[in-house]
Amino acid sequence: MHELGIVFYIIRDVKKVAEENAVRRVAAVVMNIGEVSTIVPEYLTDCWRWAADKEDILRGCELKIETIPALTHCDDCGNDYPTLAHGKTCPQCGSQNTWLLQGREVEIKEIQVAT
Repeated sequence: MHELGIVFYIIRDVKKVAEENAVRRVAAVVMNIGEVSTIVPEYLTDCWRWAADKEDILRGCELKIETIPALTHCDDCGNDYPTLAHGKTCPQCGSQNTWLLQGREVEIKEIQVAT
């Protein structure tokens, strides 16, 4: 389970941004998590709750996850298609000359400040 390690990096980055902006309390952190990022959202949320509550600035802070769908691009026909449904083979032309366009993201999208 690498989600705990990822949570520690998220906490580090959120605390840094909060300190730079004189924020005393963070209400929520919104994450973009790609569909094929290897992150299990439920594990990430469980690890977040455990670790965030140990930090005064993050105690009770909600972790919101927005899933970015995996899309693959075919260089032969230009088609973009859902990766999970079709894998590496383009459903339009049958080519395997394809690459992942999106879906591996793991990024902080937004930090919501408590008022």
